[in-house]
Amino acid sequence: MDNEKVVATNRKARHDYFLLETLEAGIALQGSEIKSIRAGQISLKEAYVRIDGEQAWLVNAHVAPYDPASRENHDPLRDKKLLLHKKEIKKLWDDVRQKGTTIIPLRVYLSRGRAKVEIAVAKGKRKYDKRQDLKKKDAQREIDRALNKR
Repeated sequence: MDNEKVVATNRKARHDYFLLETLEAGIALQGSEIKSIRAGQISLKEAYVRIDGEQAWLVNAHVAPYDPASRENHDPLRDKKLLLHKKEIKKLWDDVRQKGTTIIPLRVYLSRGRAKVEIAVAKGKRKYDKRQDLKKKDAQREIDRALNKR
């Protein structure tokens, strides 16, 4: 894990979802896409993972066009194929068929020069769950402040 460089994180994921299970997947990219990702030009804000048949796809992940590539550039919102074993895809497919669960990307990072994405099977939080989490966070912050004052 010391060879990892985090390029993008989905900061709202832990706020909006209960994370049930995480998994690492490779991403099949075009040449100009990997250059943009290495430059940190990727956004996971609206991204999710779709499974159709035997393949998994990263959908709505915005990879900004790479300026030096000019006319050989990629489509910024192109669906990117995720590199997973068939067993893993089948398990994810079984998990998603349950009501209320989805697969979301948590972060994109570079590991030994290769782009990887950490994905999670997640269940959506309701408003009261989010408020409860914020209350816990505030209480923990108050406790930490009280301990640091001593």
